[in-house]
Amino acid sequence: MTQETSTERDVTVADTAKWVAMYRAIESDRSDALFRDPFARRLAGERGADILDRMPKGRAFAWPMIVRTAVIDELLMRAIRDEHIDFVVNLAAGLDARPYRMQLPPTLRWVEVDYPSTIEEKTKALAGETPRCDLVRIPADLADATARTALLERVATFGSKGLVITEGLMIYLTREQAGELARELAAVSQLQFWILDIAAPFILKMMARTWSKRLGTSATFRFAPQEGAEFYE
Repeated sequence: MTQETSTERDVTVADTAKWVAMYRAIESDRSDALFRDPFARRLAGERGADILDRMPKGRAFAWPMIVRTAVIDELLMRAIRDEHIDFVVNLAAGLDARPYRMQLPPTLRWVEVDYPSTIEEKTKALAGETPRCDLVRIPADLADATARTALLERVATFGSKGLVITEGLMIYLTREQAGELARELAAVSQLQFWILDIAAPFILKMMARTWSKRLGTSATFRFAPQEGAEFYE
């Protein structure tokens, strides 16, 4: 998962955060929205709107992203309420605004990790807004093994009972990279819960057929384990 510069045609992996933010903005405009994200349209910007307009069947594929967001919201709140987690690590956080839009405990430490450019852009876009919890942003390239090691060593100091979110990340990894990341997370005893989304093979093929001509190298869909969740057991 290497960062690349976007072009008129290609959508980079960093661009996908703006694309998905547009889906959250669209859902937030509904009277019966599953969630409200008042920051989504601002974070998506013109680039996010342009990507959505240019992607074949872009709006037709909104529902999986919207449902994923709502389900993760619910799982997160359950973990806070029932498991009493004291910190969250959001890997490849993109333009997620949960620390700002959700009713989180002010004592909860929330750690966002993403490319330095994404962190910088997000920080500027949300300048003047106040997160509802203790928010920490860490710029890092998760494709760099040395950077991941340093990151996880630091993460281990943030609390005693943590939860990891990898929303929309694993599909961009190879099978080997996904397995390596899973082993590294499991080795951190403080990380006791992991919320991740797993693509089914037929979904990956369908999305690849629909969008492959628009996606840059870094945004290529790669991983949908045939064995599903058992891959991570």
